[in-house]
Amino acid sequence: MNKLESEKEQDRIISRISLDRSSSILSALKKMDALDMKLLIVKENGSFKSVLSIGDIQRAIIKGITLETEISQILRDQITVCYEDDELEKIRSEMMFYRAEFMPILNGNGEIIKVVFWKDIFSNQQIIHQSKLSLPVVIMAGGEGLRLKPLTNIIPKPLVPLGDRSIIENIIDSFVKSGVSKFYLLVNYKASMIENYFNGLKDKEFDVNFIKEDIPLGTAGSLKLLRGKINETFFVSNCDILIYQDYSEVLNYHKENRNELTVIGALQHYTIPYGTIEVENGDVLKELKEKPEITFVINSGMYILEPHLLEEIPEGTFFHITELINKVKKRNGRVGVFPVSEMSWLDIGNWKEFSKTQEIFRKKQTN
Repeated sequence: MNKLESEKEQDRIISRISLDRSSSILSALKKMDALDMKLLIVKENGSFKSVLSIGDIQRAIIKGITLETEISQILRDQITVCYEDDELEKIRSEMMFYRAEFMPILNGNGEIIKVVFWKDIFSNQQIIHQSKLSLPVVIMAGGEGLRLKPLTNIIPKPLVPLGDRSIIENIIDSFVKSGVSKFYLLVNYKASMIENYFNGLKDKEFDVNFIKEDIPLGTAGSLKLLRGKINETFFVSNCDILIYQDYSEVLNYHKENRNELTVIGALQHYTIPYGTIEVENGDVLKELKEKPEITFVINSGMYILEPHLLEEIPEGTFFHITELINKVKKRNGRVGVFPVSEMSWLDIGNWKEFSKTQEIFRKKQTN
């Protein structure tokens, strides 16, 4: 590729990962999901202005800033860039320190001339989390997987494949990459099959402790079985979801806000396929919107809990996590919500989502 062709290719790449500063937060989120990226270039009148990260968007949502707000309102005052005269080693060290998905390279006039991607510098090495976690992770693996029958008549839901491994191995691996090594699996349905599966794994980088429910206790009731075993902040995850998120950022949010319980909430966008009508005074047209889009934050099935909450769960009683959350809220305890984008949450809990999730997972693994 000659110099002119190289410059044209860089222009194409830059254009693909850029958006205007007047774009909404929602459109930025959608572009990140479409590109499977967590960092974008921001332009103003066609020129380089800044960069926007998923962290910038998450902090804005947490502050209550609406998704219709222009991204210009949430851009950082200071960003990290490199220049065309910088040595490759400096670019490498900056990207490693900030765990940057890519680095904008500017000329002396502040114009962007190219971007250097993580994979260009570090090959197939994954972006390493700067902060390592040492807290335990609890995985709720006791359900019958009713929405995935008849498959779960044969194998338990935690062992349903996602890619070339089981869903529960993928969940564990996502935490192992963050430094976690201690896991508790709350099991019931086909428990022996799950235990035998893990006992047969070789060269594990983690320890698995199996906690057996004698009877189904719901999404929180079985957590009572961990009383006396966990005495520190811990993650809880359903066994049929996968979150693409730096878990240390969720933990920092949890700690900084002194939450007793943090819910990871996934944004979900829905388009109403009709024009909607808003009226006033009973029958006077106020506004007509053509196929409006509505965004909800849904419960992803992953949480962070403080250990004292185990004392608030009734013993031997069917008890859902929503009941625990309402109990904490009723006594004015703090329950926080950490948002992730729509495509950062994968769900295999039902047949409707199963095939779509498999395809999304394959694409993420090849990117």
